[in-house]
Amino acid sequence: MKLKLKNTPEQIELIKALGSKDLLVSREASEAFAAFIGPVISKVLAEAGTSGMIYTDSSFDEDDSPSYPLDLYYNQDAGFVSVWSQGLAGGLPTSDAGVPIAEMKISTYRLDSAVSLSKKYARKARLDVVSKALERMAQEVLIKQERNAWAVIVKALVEAATKNGRSVAAGSSGSLRHAMSVTTPGTLSLADFNSLLIRVKRINVGFAGGTPSETNGATDIFLSPELMGSIRNFSASAVGTGTDLPAGVREEIFRGAGLATVYGLKLHELIELGLSQRYNTLFETFSDSTAVNFLNSAGSGGKDFDTADDQVMIALDLGREAFVRPVARQADSGGTFSALPDDQFFATRSDKMGFYGFLEEGRACLDGRAVAGLIV
Repeated sequence: MKLKLKNTPEQIELIKALGSKDLLVSREASEAFAAFIGPVISKVLAEAGTSGMIYTDSSFDEDDSPSYPLDLYYNQDAGFVSVWSQGLAGGLPTSDAGVPIAEMKISTYRLDSAVSLSKKYARKARLDVVSKALERMAQEVLIKQERNAWAVIVKALVEAATKNGRSVAAGSSGSLRHAMSVTTPGTLSLADFNSLLIRVKRINVGFAGGTPSETNGATDIFLSPELMGSIRNFSASAVGTGTDLPAGVREEIFRGAGLATVYGLKLHELIELGLSQRYNTLFETFSDSTAVNFLNSAGSGGKDFDTADDQVMIALDLGREAFVRPVARQADSGGTFSALPDDQFFATRSDKMGFYGFLEEGRACLDGRAVAGLIV
């Protein structure tokens, strides 16, 4: 994440005013600067994280209580839709299986950060130092955002199960878990991708148990760099190894350096996925609370998930808009991120200045059928 202040006479004058020893001048400059950087950080946050491509923003007025009319979006009976959401930042996402199709209230929480630095850098017009301080504040909020966003996705993948198109409890007789293990533990093959697509189609049946009027399924896959390396090896595998690919597919993977699609699914590398990595460990934490292990596509080979030996690959349907982010629109600025002068540093003896920034948001997966995955 890069945040750079422009070196213009107006910017320099404002920065120098931040470091003024005249408290009135310093305070007025701090308020003006805070009003300026709020929208800038908001834009940076929207573009920097991986969850921005997954979640759809749903704005609501500050101090309001956001809700989502499920019946307008899904038009199905209770039992078809499972919802996962958090009650507070960093909390365990919970599932409302088979919620009544109605107006659903979504809990939100505040994510904030604060930075401070010596006024001498402002008096010297050190735009680089001030920029780095703001970067730090934005990065801290971004880390909190990403962790909460992916916690909901991972929790939904661990628990999601479907039977005849309806959401059911994991382990129910005849149900299909949305997460399944590969046929050969530790080895990702093209056959496993095919099994994943079949599973997604079986999950996404119509309300009468038949073919849906709209095509639903996975559109994007998020995986570790190591699994992306396995896919690149598909292009180099010798014929007869069980990973036989048409020449055109091999060439596409080779020339795309692993960034090509597989069966039309877009591939995205996440550093947080992989053995003992952050989201992988989160998957183990959530799966430990379920008594059901993960079978392969043939319904055999069940095993518990161990982040030291297994890694999860997550497939999402981003066309369904099942992942929503209610975010508060601040009354004074109209933006979603607010930056304020930190008034604890207005004393002359401190010779410091600081800023406090926050936003209020929530995360929810409104339909578990939009998430599936493979355990390798």
